[in-house]
Amino acid sequence: MNNRVLVTGSSRGIGKAIALKLAAAGFDIALHYHSNQTAADATAVEVRALGVNVNLLKFDVAERATAKTAIEADIEANGAYYGVILNAGINRDTAFPAMTENEWDSVIHTNLDGFYNVIHPCVMPMVQGRKGGRIITLASVSGIAGNRGQVNYSASKAGIIGATKALSLELAKRKITVNCIAPGLIETDMVADIPKDMVEQLVPMRRMGKPNEIAALAAFLMSDDAAYITRQVISVNGGMI
Repeated sequence: MNNRVLVTGSSRGIGKAIALKLAAAGFDIALHYHSNQTAADATAVEVRALGVNVNLLKFDVAERATAKTAIEADIEANGAYYGVILNAGINRDTAFPAMTENEWDSVIHTNLDGFYNVIHPCVMPMVQGRKGGRIITLASVSGIAGNRGQVNYSASKAGIIGATKALSLELAKRKITVNCIAPGLIETDMVADIPKDMVEQLVPMRRMGKPNEIAALAAFLMSDDAAYITRQVISVNGGMI
């Protein structure tokens, strides 16, 4: 079986943690990044040190033609993916009345359009391989509950949840599971400016989560033990909702 997994946004943060956790589990990694070549190269070194193969893909998930070309070329050269993890995303937080067109469009194009741009070129090769597979998307507590100052981000992540559930129905008979992880506040650059006292107010466990705590769930969902789990949104948020 081809055990290769594409992880978008995997040069750092949650994506990097997922790539390393899957590599430790024996999966070869297609390591995607957008612009930070130095971080991607460093992550690739760590992945290879775990004894698996890794290749790098550079593209903007918001650019449909570029993403399609890069993914199709990688599949042509190395075979279909067994798994795809849609992790890459951005936020542009501001109160809705002050939100610019660019702040809306950039978040929707990256986070929600990225679902189509990345997953669509991967699906038919997975189906045609007749070996099953795993698709995991990353949403957010904001996509479930909403969050002030994040109308654009919440909309994009809620859309990912709906798309994930719908796609799971289409692929279930192909033995391809489709699930969504919805993190809360995780120690990454995206939430680095949130004060500690605010974290303690928002999170019943009174701390941020760690990227590896998301990666551990992703590795389980990618495993054979998770073959009967599909169409689920699993929250990892310290009890926020």
